[in-house]
Amino acid sequence: MSTRIPGAAAAMRKAPRQARSRAMVDAIVEAGARVLDARGWAGFTTNEVAGVAGVSIGSLYQYFPDKTALLDAIRRRHFEAVLAVLRSAVDGQAAPEGLAEALVDGMIAIHRDYPALHRVLLDLPNPYAGEAAHRAFLDEYLRLYGVIVARHRGPDDADGVAAHLLSSAIEGVIHNAARRGLLAHAGLGRELRGLVCSYLGVAAIPAGRSATA
Repeated sequence: MSTRIPGAAAAMRKAPRQARSRAMVDAIVEAGARVLDARGWAGFTTNEVAGVAGVSIGSLYQYFPDKTALLDAIRRRHFEAVLAVLRSAVDGQAAPEGLAEALVDGMIAIHRDYPALHRVLLDLPNPYAGEAAHRAFLDEYLRLYGVIVARHRGPDDADGVAAHLLSSAIEGVIHNAARRGLLAHAGLGRELRGLVCSYLGVAAIPAGRSATA
């Protein structure tokens, strides 16, 4: 199932149609993430992004009218990455220990590559972020957490409180660690996996042992 967020091209001048143009847009968005991580919003310029991506500024402007539109694309790509980790954990792991490992390690990984970028995404409002697109992301995000809760704690979460609590715990720990520069700390994943396992009603994975071992 696709993780694409509805309305993803809302802030773009046009959507890429061919494989070559899609690859160029992907390269621009990746370069944008790198520059935003290194420079912050104040130092984030389309000229530098074009240089890092290896494209002309004109090529960048074919798809992104300004740096705020590019920020929107970076934010949406992050939404898609988060949903991909959730779906992978739900679809690929039957045991709660393995699910906790896949979920926590996956979420840390997508935040660890550009920790300063994620601080910007947390702190900076985006006028292009459509309410419908953001709601679609949140609905799917909580639905997947609901699947996890129902699978391991039973189907008694009709109001979604348990799914909201679990998602908020993981999100809060990781976002706070990103703000403080602690995502690479060796104990973070272990402790967070233990928290998830405890909430799902199973024993935590012993230190130094993989759930897939």
